[in-house]
Amino acid sequence: MDTTLSTVAGLATENYSSSVQTDRYASQDGRSVRSRPLMRRYEIAHLNSSNEIEYVTRLAPAVKAFEDCFGVLGRGAILQTALGPTAVEDLLPGDQVMTSSSGLQTLLWKGSMTLVPNYENMRPESCSMTRIPADSFGLGRPTPDLVLGPAARILHKTTGIRTLTGSDAAFIPAADFVDQSQFISLTPASPVNVYQIGFEQHERVSVNGIEVESLHPGALHTLNLLPEYQQLLMSLFPHKIAFGDFGSMIHPRLRLKDLDIFETI
Repeated sequence: MDTTLSTVAGLATENYSSSVQTDRYASQDGRSVRSRPLMRRYEIAHLNSSNEIEYVTRLAPAVKAFEDCFGVLGRGAILQTALGPTAVEDLLPGDQVMTSSSGLQTLLWKGSMTLVPNYENMRPESCSMTRIPADSFGLGRPTPDLVLGPAARILHKTTGIRTLTGSDAAFIPAADFVDQSQFISLTPASPVNVYQIGFEQHERVSVNGIEVESLHPGALHTLNLLPEYQQLLMSLFPHKIAFGDFGSMIHPRLRLKDLDIFETI
């Protein structure tokens, strides 16, 4: 059956009601069948095997596993490059970007998507951004104010992390730290672009003086995706062939609540 698509700022729905929070609905005869999710337009720039920049646009589900790979850095986030400070929206594949973990690294991939506040059927948290005011953690950390997307994870160090994981640090969602003082939750008034950047491996990058993780979709078994969605997700990363090519994560990912037990001891 032919369907039509309606689009709003990078989101698309077919001509039936859909939801991004459930993947099944009841048909007229009572059988459970797969529903069709809200779709989103993902913009990709990557360095191909000939060291040329290629641009790709793909329509894919607006679900967490996909959005987490794109919704990290707000417009104006500043990274250090071989040519000096550069806003994330101005970075191009092939640029040499300074990482905290491995020094200068070649940018291989940059992705972006559009956050659309108050769009029907969107998960509310998918449009919630986090602002960290200038100098919240000392002089220049960050500078200027840093606005992070809903999927941003920042580097955090506590003794509890070492006890729990054996690692000195972990990446924790910026949204977990929201206290409306040093971490302020905000919802954009109109559609805004958010970005993520990818290298040969998982990296830490200093963004406005705050360490944020680079692209890594996570272990395949943790994504809870149907096989066809796994293939579609992989198609968003033309600079890789298989999930294993992302390698291991340089630090584990935790939620702040995972460390609550150590705060109460």
